[in-house]
Amino acid sequence: MIVLVLTVVVFSFAAPKYVLKFNHVLSPREPYHEAFLKWAKAVEERTNGELKIEVYHSAQLGVEEDILEQMRLGANVGQNTDSARMGMYVKDIAVLNAPYVIDYLGATTPEQVIDVLRKLKQTPTMQKWLTELEEKYGFKVISFMWVQGYRHFITNKPITRPADLSGLRIRTPGAPIWQESVRALGAQPVAVNFGEIYSAVQTKAIDGAELTYANVMGGSLYEVLKYVSETGHILLINFEVVSAKWFKSLPKEYQQILVEEADKAGIEVSLKIMKEINAQMKEEVKKKGMIIVENVNKDVFRKAAEEAYKKLGLQTARNTLIREIKQVK
Repeated sequence: MIVLVLTVVVFSFAAPKYVLKFNHVLSPREPYHEAFLKWAKAVEERTNGELKIEVYHSAQLGVEEDILEQMRLGANVGQNTDSARMGMYVKDIAVLNAPYVIDYLGATTPEQVIDVLRKLKQTPTMQKWLTELEEKYGFKVISFMWVQGYRHFITNKPITRPADLSGLRIRTPGAPIWQESVRALGAQPVAVNFGEIYSAVQTKAIDGAELTYANVMGGSLYEVLKYVSETGHILLINFEVVSAKWFKSLPKEYQQILVEEADKAGIEVSLKIMKEINAQMKEEVKKKGMIIVENVNKDVFRKAAEEAYKKLGLQTARNTLIREIKQVK
């Protein structure tokens, strides 16, 4: 009888007071999923089980648009997204998703990328954008220290210059910056959900996509597409976002833990992806029979990319960040 009472007490203590249902579109085979689980474990341990993160892969909770709307209503859900999606609310923040922007910000090595992101968080302009997302739209950006790697064009023909993309229908997410970036680089953008890329290629609704090597392996796209052309046009910076209303309901200490551990897990997996996993995934897709096109004329692509900045009016935002980052020590 005493043992039963003790068991009940332990179970009651272990039950979480706060639960975050965190959604992402990637497969459980991708490195991000493991990193999200690591984030969840660290948060649970530091809060003695009172704050629990449940991680859902492959969009198990639903499509991103629906999750974001639930956040705005205060639901205890989170989403792995990016600045392109947030740019649909605060336009200029989408610049972080623009082609070759990381080059403009002065980062060429993995360590430099992380350093730039740390400095970016301290700039007045970035703080202004994040505050607007939180106060006006209900989105709390927990972390953007999650770098998924350089994106390349995945097609059934080699791509070495923008002209090679002419007439090709390339999958992108639906956000304007994605669409205009791909259009500026020479292709016709087609909005398709990540999980539908494989079937869209099979049915010839699209001719390819622009993704990371890990995405290619995670989605088994080597079965339907032949070439990876290393344009490296976007270094995908992911945003981990939750409901601002839900976030404010947490004790201050737990808010801090949630942010600290998200940054920590993000930096760890980002460095691992950029320094190790991308190279491993590249070898894996080659073993699967894909052909890697390395002789890409990136100078021509960078020049073409400028049209996306002009089209979306993001040149000022880019130049402001370049200037402000230089002032952060």
